[in-house]
Formats: sequence, C-alpha cells, structure tokens
Amino acid sequence: MEIAFVKMEGLGNDFILIDDRNGAIAKIRPYPELARALCSRHFGIGADGILLMLTSKTLDMRFYIYNSDGSQAQMCGNGIRCFAKYAFEHKLVTGRRIRVETLAGEIVPEVIVDDSGQVTAVRVDMGEPVLMCEKIPFQWAHPTAVDVPLTVNGESYSVTAVSMGNPHAVLFVEDIHAVDIDQIGPAIETHPGFPQKTNVEFIQVVSDTHLRMRVWERGAGVTLACGTGACAALVAACLTGRSRSSARVELDGGDLEISWDQNTRHVFKTGPANLVFTGQITI
Repeated sequence: MEIAFVKMEGLGNDFILIDDRNGAIAKIRPYPELARALCSRHFGIGADGILLMLTSKTLDMRFYIYNSDGSQAQMCGNGIRCFAKYAFEHKLVTGRRIRVETLAGEIVPEVIVDDSGQVTAVRVDMGEPVLMCEKIPFQWAHPTAVDVPLTVNGESYSVTAVSMGNPHAVLFVEDIHAVDIDQIGPAIETHPGFPQKTNVEFIQVVSDTHLRMRVWERGAGVTLACGTGACAALVAACLTGRSRSSARVELDGGDLEISWDQNTRHVFKTGPANLVFTGQITI
C-alpha cells in the first residue's frame, strides 16, 4: 500500500504527518511498527516521530503521536503546532482556534496567519500543568516534587517533576554544555521512580526571562526541541523562583515563548511550524 505523507518540523523537532481519518492505514500496519519503520533515518523517511490525523467524535480533530521507537506519547508541543498548521492551511478546519482531542485531553492551538492566509506561528493553550506526583506519575513520598533529590548511577540530581499531559523531570544546571546528556538523560528517563518513563530537561538560567534548554525525550533520545518540555521548564523555574511567569526558552532548534497565566493557571506556548517536504511511500 502506498500512502501520502508530509514531513514537517517545529524548531528542528521533525515529524511525519499522516492522514488516517478513514482508518485504512491502521488496518494494514500497526502504528507502532509504522513509526519505527518510517522514522528510521537510514531505511525510512527519518523523523523523531509520526503524527496521525484522526477523526474525533467530540472535537474538531484527533491527534496521535508515536515516537521513533514505536512508543506512544500522550502529547507533543512541537508536533501539535505542525498538526494545526497543516489542518488550517489545507482547510480541514474552518476556524483559527482548533479543538484537538489528544491522550492528554483537549488541546487548543490557535494559528497566527499573514495576509496571504499562511500560518506564521501557532499559539497553543497547553492547559494546566500537573504537579501532583501520583498523576504525573512520579513515585515520591510527598504530594509534589520541587527540587527534590534523585539518585541515578550513584549521583544525586535535583529534580522538579511536572506533567504537561506527559511526564517531565526538570534539572537546573550551571553550564548546559558541561552536562553529559547522553548518559544522564536515559538513566533518568528509565528511573523506577517514573513508572511510565519520563522526558528529561536540562535548564541553564540565563536570566529571569531567558532559559537555555536541552532535552532528552522519552522514546526519542536527544532532540533539537520539545514543546511540552519547554512548558514544564518554565513551570519548574517559576516554582523554584528562577524565572518570571513569561520567558523565552532557547532550545537547540530555536526559541519558544512560554507564559504561565497566573489567573487561569494555563500554560501558553508560541512558536513556528514548517513544511519540509511531501511525498509518498510504500508501507
């Protein structure tokens, strides 16, 4: 079976977007297996994950994401921007605010367009961060975990646990370039305290309105950006008094503007999404 696909990226976090609203692809090949095959950078298209465009019974559309290792994530901040840009520009939705069903609940991206109707950026209402350990989930003796010690490979790290629909462990470091992410990242990702594994963010505070971030993503490894991770980073920085409620988060792939509304308690994320190429592939 030959299927059409779209390759997109948000700050270098790249995805293969596939329209399976009629369910035909799922009948041919399981999504986890498809993700592993298509995301291979040597034998497939190459990507950090696949995004599936599906129908929703209650909202405008449904969004599924599978990482390059075949595992399913609840949400993806960079992926949802790509998803929204494609849906709007291809007239799959009518309004600029799109109500999307995800495994993390309802997410509402709003496209920002130029005079020609092209999407220049996407602002996403990411909802309220989850701080209760049992809901993240993170196994800890107290209800929340803010700057708590976590022992990995004989070393102790100070971690703040946050969920943005998916789990995050945020670590603040003095020099982000001195951190061995390839060693520490997977060790924390698979720490038994995180029963569903976790994304790991390494944050250097440049100022109270500027955070520098690198990320080890659950199921994908080091990536150039992580939208939910940037949101978790700002929340953790606010909780520990390191930043204001709005800040620029600088990632390897570019910048995101993150704000935590102290009235609604919702986190908002604004950033780009870009088309790389389109094509067809046999599965």
